[in-house]
Amino acid sequence: MHKTALSSLLAAGFAAAALTASTQAFAYGAGDFFTRVGVAKVDPKSDNGELVNGSLDVDVEDDNGFAFTLGYRFTDKLGVELLAAEPFDHDISLGDGALSGSTDHLPPTLTLQYYPLGGTAARIQPYAGIGVNYTRFSDEEISIPGADLELDNSWGAAGQLGVDLLIDDHWAFNAAAWYLDIDSDASLDGEDIGKVEVDPVVVMAGLSFRF
Repeated sequence: MHKTALSSLLAAGFAAAALTASTQAFAYGAGDFFTRVGVAKVDPKSDNGELVNGSLDVDVEDDNGFAFTLGYRFTDKLGVELLAAEPFDHDISLGDGALSGSTDHLPPTLTLQYYPLGGTAARIQPYAGIGVNYTRFSDEEISIPGADLELDNSWGAAGQLGVDLLIDDHWAFNAAAWYLDIDSDASLDGEDIGKVEVDPVVVMAGLSFRF
């Protein structure tokens, strides 16, 4: 499902970008600062690992929330962008529902981006990025009275696809997707019980504003 989302979410935008250009000189490019704001969905992969020597399958549920980015284009075709968001709250099912839990997480992600049509007057501006993700887990809970579940913070790789549909010199519609490598070591009452593999696709839609 994730491979399909990453390969097809913005395929139409990339194809249209090769054929569509505006007669107006928007020329987004070098020196631009920008922010993108919208609603994001964090969709973990379907198989999130096993705990306690394989006796408990892990299922991390998806969540929606407000997200935003800050970025800078240091050439027409190259830029950087930082993804931030409000904490996402994920329900966790363990052992086919025998146990339940939850956790909050923040996934700040920094990507180096490539804009193939940067510096041109094309109204549709696709981009792709690679980078690094840091995920901070907090407020972990599990349905075992008195037990303390802890998920370690995580570093991992990130990939990104996105597209801006320019409205005017400052505003654009935006859609973007990230793949985040998020693997967290889990412990219960201080004892290691295995690894939770979240590895979500994050999909965001909203507006972009160029300063």
